Amino acid sequence: MSSHTQAVSSFNRELILTAVADSFRKLSPRQQFRNPVMFVVFVCSVLTTLLWAQAIAGHGEAPTGFIFWVSIWLWFTLLFANFAEALAEGRGKAQAATLRSSRKDVIAKKLAGPQRDAKVMLVKSSDLRTGDYVLVDATEQMPGDGEVVVGAASVDESAITGESAPVIRESGGDRSAVTGGTRVLSDWLVVRITSNPGESFLDRMIAMVEGASRRKTPNEIALTILLAKFTLIFLLACATLLPYSIYSVQAAGKGNPITLTVLIALLVCLIPTTIGALLSAIGIAGMDRMIRANVIATSGRAVEAAGDVDVLLLDKTGTITLGNRQAVAFLPAPGIEESILADAAQLASLADETPEGRSVVVLAKERFGLRERQLEEGHAVFVPFTAQTRMSGVDIGTRSIRKGALDAVERALEAGGSHLPPLVKRMAEDIARRGATPLIVTEGSTALGVIELKDIVKGGIRERFAEMRRMGIKTIMITGDNPLTAAAIAAEAGVDDFLAEATPEAKLKLIRSIQAENRLVAMCGDGTNDAPALAQADVAVAMNTGTQAAKEAGNMVDLDSNPTKLIEVVEIGKQMLITRGSLTTFSIANDVAKYFAIIPAAFATTYPALNTLNVMRLATPQSAILSAVIFNALIIIFLIPLALKGVKYRALGAGSLLRRNLLVYGLGGIVVPFIGIKVIDMLLVLFGLA
Repeated sequence: MSSHTQAVSSFNRELILTAVADSFRKLSPRQQFRNPVMFVVFVCSVLTTLLWAQAIAGHGEAPTGFIFWVSIWLWFTLLFANFAEALAEGRGKAQAATLRSSRKDVIAKKLAGPQRDAKVMLVKSSDLRTGDYVLVDATEQMPGDGEVVVGAASVDESAITGESAPVIRESGGDRSAVTGGTRVLSDWLVVRITSNPGESFLDRMIAMVEGASRRKTPNEIALTILLAKFTLIFLLACATLLPYSIYSVQAAGKGNPITLTVLIALLVCLIPTTIGALLSAIGIAGMDRMIRANVIATSGRAVEAAGDVDVLLLDKTGTITLGNRQAVAFLPAPGIEESILADAAQLASLADETPEGRSVVVLAKERFGLRERQLEEGHAVFVPFTAQTRMSGVDIGTRSIRKGALDAVERALEAGGSHLPPLVKRMAEDIARRGATPLIVTEGSTALGVIELKDIVKGGIRERFAEMRRMGIKTIMITGDNPLTAAAIAAEAGVDDFLAEATPEAKLKLIRSIQAENRLVAMCGDGTNDAPALAQADVAVAMNTGTQAAKEAGNMVDLDSNPTKLIEVVEIGKQMLITRGSLTTFSIANDVAKYFAIIPAAFATTYPALNTLNVMRLATPQSAILSAVIFNALIIIFLIPLALKGVKYRALGAGSLLRRNLLVYGLGGIVVPFIGIKVIDMLLVLFGLA
């Protein structure tokens, strides 16, 4: 994996120093106004600073030192919140710097038309526009995103994907898309440019990685509104406390009214500052985790939607199975030894370069030690597979060996005046019913038996689907196979359902029917025929090796082009939602303990009897208030690693997750502040600051 997708340490010295500097830059009112909770803290910090200045002038409403320390720790609360966001953004910027270094303005060979021998004009890559044709020779860099219209070449895409192995790009099919910044290693390509300067895939990657175009997701906006409402409620409540305190003192004729400094400290401790400070960092870190998984999301909304997915649509080939059928058994016809069948099957497959053909050769070698066949003396003539005959084989002297599909072999035998034995036909049909593929092997007019080819289900995939099921996610396998084969593979893999003989229209219809039930759908694809379904799906992961149409239709691009990544994408999305929910629970529970610390202390001068509620036995009212303010700031720093790393993901149902969340983060949010505030109070007394 390339450097831009490696995890950038959250505690890298240079990263921390940059984040500290950014924390101060983010203190501007315009930046703070974007976060309602922290904007209230910003206003409170300014007010306490003014109150401290007033106290220095000799008109302080409270001791100068007390106001000073409250003011300092309110500013620290803001700086710590800014630091969390800056640190999350800094990791993305570090990754973007590597990507940006691969984006260079190169000299391109612009063609007058889509032919290799068309007139060439040298231009800067920044001058290319959509629809222009360029010629890219070996060793040259791709000047922009495009589609190969002529030629085939080996391309190094490591600058984008991080994979060192080159890939083949050619005109037509699903391997025609090329990305600006990659390099042609051999041969040449004529490419039609598909993006204008500043709109390329690499430009979009850089923008998303560094968070320059990050917008709040719907859930994030909803939570921000909820936190703003909580803040407004506490603001109104605190605003009524001052006149009430003054009235109570005047009515009783004794005591002192609550001070503005204490009232401000009370407000900041009661509003949900913890989650307000970390909310943005959680969202940025969620996208960062996607990037480290080599997945580029076009928006934070896509990452969030991944966490809410109800249904996963997965291609069979390459996702559930290894992608190539493998020979697993030789089933001889009556009167034929298995070794004779294996010998003929291997001879017929020696020139077959397909994975299936190679597997037949390997199986015969493993079962019967058949290797190093000498065919020169027999003047072997290999017969390639064609769509018309649907058979392949070899002619060696007088021997004519063929292997092929059941119906094709049956027709060939009948044309030669022979017939396929009923038992061999029954064996082939039994193999098909099991979801495997039968190949009949013949020599002359004699059927020697059947080769069983089987789609090999990936190891551990059944357990992954069981995890999805525990999370309440339904898995559906998409395949072009017939229903019989699809059912057998679906049962072996452990998916919940399948769609056989899938066409683009059938995929689109299935997604729409699921969405009509108010469920979110995730799928992956790489071809132009997948584009309609990708555009319809809520979470659409396009393969980087796929067509431009697929990448434009999806809202995520997997740089590794690994279809199994869809499962990881869903897990990362759920981790982001779980992290946000856990820290919100902790933040709200956190306030409960602060009530017991700060409310009795705040009104101790007005109602001395409230000292009986000082269950933490804090030294003085001032130390209690200052301890709560300090804890309120420090807890943000302690939670930054959790916000960036994310709460550990576990495949549990919604009910189990809620119970665990309440137990760990709800109960923990109550207990931790009691301990923390008490320890800080003891330290304030020890250092004479109380």
